[in-house]
Amino acid sequence: MGLIQAVKGAVGGVLADQWKDFYTVPAGLPSTAALFAAVPQGTNAGRGSNTSGSSNIISNGSKIVVPEGYGLLLFQDGAITAFVAEPGGYEWRSDDLNSQSIFAGDGLVSTFIKQSWERFKFGGQPGSQQAAYFVSLKELPDNRFGTQSEIYWDDGFLNTQVGAVTRGSYTLKIVDPILFVKNFVPASYLQPGQVFDFTDLDNAAASQLFNEVVGSLAPAFSLYTNDPSKGNRITKLQQDSLGFAQSLSAAVEQGYQWKSDRGLAIVKTAIVSIEYDANTRELLKTVQRADALSGSRGNSNLQASVAQGIQSAGENGGAAGLVGVGMASGMFGVGGMQQPTAPAADDPVAKLKKAKEMLDLGLITQSDYDALKAKALGL
Repeated sequence: MGLIQAVKGAVGGVLADQWKDFYTVPAGLPSTAALFAAVPQGTNAGRGSNTSGSSNIISNGSKIVVPEGYGLLLFQDGAITAFVAEPGGYEWRSDDLNSQSIFAGDGLVSTFIKQSWERFKFGGQPGSQQAAYFVSLKELPDNRFGTQSEIYWDDGFLNTQVGAVTRGSYTLKIVDPILFVKNFVPASYLQPGQVFDFTDLDNAAASQLFNEVVGSLAPAFSLYTNDPSKGNRITKLQQDSLGFAQSLSAAVEQGYQWKSDRGLAIVKTAIVSIEYDANTRELLKTVQRADALSGSRGNSNLQASVAQGIQSAGENGGAAGLVGVGMASGMFGVGGMQQPTAPAADDPVAKLKKAKEMLDLGLITQSDYDALKAKALGL
């Protein structure tokens, strides 16, 4: 009975595998799917009867349609035999005995007899494995990263160590599909019906990538904030998705060799939040104050403050108050935007000179100047 069953299975399998197949992308794929098997479309709108072929045999003459944004990997007995990166329709041709088909012009008698005999030796099933897999060549979105506690790095601009809790996402791209499959994809995903998805929480390989990205965040922040071409500014991180992606990709490559060993690269990042620790927040406040008081904006702010002080002094202390304000403004160089030495308190000439500068700048009125002049000269 065993022999009869084997013969029946061998002949029946050969007959079923004579049909040409039409292979395409499986239905219902998530947008983040990275690698999945091409599936034969046995029926279309109720027509077609090619539903009994072997799951690991592709008949000669079968057509495989590669859509935009995907590549096609061909396997023979577990080894990669070809890769297609251009979209379009392709015809399968193989010298393997199990792929021969009478519909592809491979002969009638020899095809049946040889295939039936070979399959009989393996209990009725094909003694070969052939497969076609689609691999995404697009940017794969929604890859998350985040830290539960502060990470620390040396900041070139602040000239000290800073810390933050951060979270965000990045897009990932398979830049070398052959390297990706050979060195990274577990064998369990090289089976019909399996989908390799980087965002799948049950995908242990994808979880490893998450851990490696988190481990690379501190070096990535350091690379970014210590890069003069990016302005050495930590505050630019959230507005520079491409720039930080380059720093993160470089840190990941340096630590884990994603591109050279696995054929993967980070393309873009989106930082959702950066929550700095207390010390870093204080440092950033200091930097903001320094920025506000630098350059022409700082001179404008200082002049406005002096003018306000003169108004208050005039209301409260008259000419004597104005003299004090004038001396204070001289210390900060309001007039010529310089920093001369403060005049001696009992030098009337210096007082008058400074008052004249304030008059010329419009900081005091002529009557204010006359009052200062009279007081300085003891009139």
